[in-house]
Amino acid sequence: MHAPPLVGWLLVLLCAGAGAYCLARAGGVPAAQRTVARGEGVMALGMAAMAVPASAVAPPPWSPWLFTVVFGAAAGAALVRRHLHHAVGALAMVYMALAMVWPAGATGPTGAMSGMAGTDHLGAMTHSAPGGVPLLTVLLLAYYTVYVIGAGIRLVPTAGAVADGPAVGGAPAGAGGTGTADVLRACRVAMGIGMLAMLLTM
Repeated sequence: MHAPPLVGWLLVLLCAGAGAYCLARAGGVPAAQRTVARGEGVMALGMAAMAVPASAVAPPPWSPWLFTVVFGAAAGAALVRRHLHHAVGALAMVYMALAMVWPAGATGPTGAMSGMAGTDHLGAMTHSAPGGVPLLTVLLLAYYTVYVIGAGIRLVPTAGAVADGPAVGGAPAGAGGTGTADVLRACRVAMGIGMLAMLLTM
């Protein structure tokens, strides 16, 4: 990733916080949504690991392949469960992991993350070019922009929910756990913002 260290650490905090909260609150959602919430939590933690600035912690050469395998398996599981949004997210992570190995213009695997400093045949420090396919990156950026805006709008309380007022535990009356579900949706918005930032800094 080509983000400055400060941006990278902010991404780590955002994704790790969203992932930890999704896992912590997964038990408070209906059983049908519990697996989804836990999967989102694990994916967010994976995003946090990928966003760690290479200037602070040099990743091992095999880390992009590990990310590819883990997120590829997550994409396959999401497709089996017909969770298309989660499949898109996992495949986007696979795409970014592969971009670490094959930066733009490279003829083969570099063994280093995109944007990390390397050495040429004279031993001089060099920097690899940003990785990825521009068209695919633009399509993913457009997808997550629409998703974040749409999901953010759905988080705005409706007139009916405001009129009901708060009930015990802080959730609207008759919501039946809507408070927890809303927080999980907010975590998804945070993950979408994190994905946008990661795509922009490839």
